[in-house]
Amino acid sequence: MAVFDTRNDAEYGMGLSATLSGTTKAEGDWIDMQGWQSVTFSVGTATVTDAGTASGFSFQVEEGDDTTDAGATAVADADLVGTEAALTVTSDTDDDKMIGSIGYIGSKRYVRMTAVGTTGTNAVVNVHATKRMGANMGSASIDSGTAAT
Repeated sequence: MAVFDTRNDAEYGMGLSATLSGTTKAEGDWIDMQGWQSVTFSVGTATVTDAGTASGFSFQVEEGDDTTDAGATAVADADLVGTEAALTVTSDTDDDKMIGSIGYIGSKRYVRMTAVGTTGTNAVVNVHATKRMGANMGSASIDSGTAAT
């Protein structure tokens, strides 16, 4: 039986919605962490026409002090809850599946997900972001995200 309200202590946002094509990197919107202590990215697929080569396609968490692509750096494993390797898709039949989730507990203001395929990759992916442990908890809200500049 559920006894806690977790809806009103979170902020929800779209971290990434993209069609992966070959080895072209897809970059999600920046999630602004100001006032929040953690974010969890939930990763799923829609249509996977081709996962690509045997190594498939994968996801990476990036962080930055601002919303520029130039300032984006890979997040250290110590600042992740879970592993990026667990979010790799290698099967052409992984349509409409939740692949997994990964948490961020780092100190940068902005964080985002990226995805990259291998030769032949053709897949639609979606990543949702859920921020928790905020300074302004009490009502659910939607994070619109910030495109990289």
